[in-house]
Amino acid sequence: METRITALRRRLAERGADAFFSLDPAANAYLTGFRGTTSAVLVTAGSAVLLCDFRYTEQAQRQASGCEVVEITGTMEGRVGEWLVKLGSRSAVFEPERVTFSQHGAVHAAAPGIALAAAPGLVEELRQIKDAGEIAKIRTACQIAESALADVVDGLRAGVTERETAALLEHEFKRRGAQRASFDTIALFGPRSSLPHGEPTDKPLEQGDIVLIDCGCVVDGYCSDLTRTFFYGRIPGAWAEEIYLCVQQAQQAALAALRAGVTASGVDAAARGLIARAGYGARFGHGTGHSVGIEVHENPRLNALSKAVLAAGMAVTVEPGIYLPGQGGVRIEDLAVVTGDGCDVLTAGISKDLQVIGK
Repeated sequence: METRITALRRRLAERGADAFFSLDPAANAYLTGFRGTTSAVLVTAGSAVLLCDFRYTEQAQRQASGCEVVEITGTMEGRVGEWLVKLGSRSAVFEPERVTFSQHGAVHAAAPGIALAAAPGLVEELRQIKDAGEIAKIRTACQIAESALADVVDGLRAGVTERETAALLEHEFKRRGAQRASFDTIALFGPRSSLPHGEPTDKPLEQGDIVLIDCGCVVDGYCSDLTRTFFYGRIPGAWAEEIYLCVQQAQQAALAALRAGVTASGVDAAARGLIARAGYGARFGHGTGHSVGIEVHENPRLNALSKAVLAAGMAVTVEPGIYLPGQGGVRIEDLAVVTGDGCDVLTAGISKDLQVIGK
């Protein structure tokens, strides 16, 4: 963690700022290793301090490194302002995407003589390139998610509900050693698979249903993300096979385009162009992917508007889809680490070939 704080100090010096403060759990976990939900981090040229309350002191002392752990009472924002004064800061920067208007006002009120300035992406840009330890944690999270998904899909039977399937997956994550799910598991059957981020319901599994499952888990603070689409009992029609094969080809094209030095929008275009040429462009309305790390959705994003250039060590999803309202949808998602000459797919354990299950 000290090397991350050192890198942050270099960026502070480049901006001519005395201090940095963060109230964001993800940034604080990245900088110090502390994974509690409430904390603050302050970094200056000579100091690094983690503030937490009584609930987290023991945890912080075990997890945090490269910083002084200080137990506080009262409001976190007020203590941040006081510590900026104590550290002799004249100016302090923060990531505006991760500090609310209210939090900014409270820090300013506690340190009225200190100039507070927004520094977009100050820590977030450091987080984009994963080191070997981070990749190892993401890889383990992927392996656990794949193992759980394979077992749950193998056990699917007619009558089980979407909600039961999602709950079983999250149970299996924890049983295999994960801390929790990366996000609320998506399990959608039949026509409801056309909802890109649909919420599981009591819809029972029936013959001919599309089964779309989007899931992931957290291991040592790092996320995985994986989507597979199956057909239960039989394929519901030629249209379903057509969109499945189209999405499969689009995903393969995007993975083939993924490497250091290419633009995020270029990877998106590889998938989007193929789907558009097949006549389904209007039914693929989300980006092709996003970065994954401490948070399941990080930057850069793989979409048509992104100006990001990909670099080795970025961990990104590739997840094109086609969604036909009232009929069903298909999404195939892998998580891959960008390399100099391609990518390392971390979710290669479950086939992406068209599969009819439950026969």
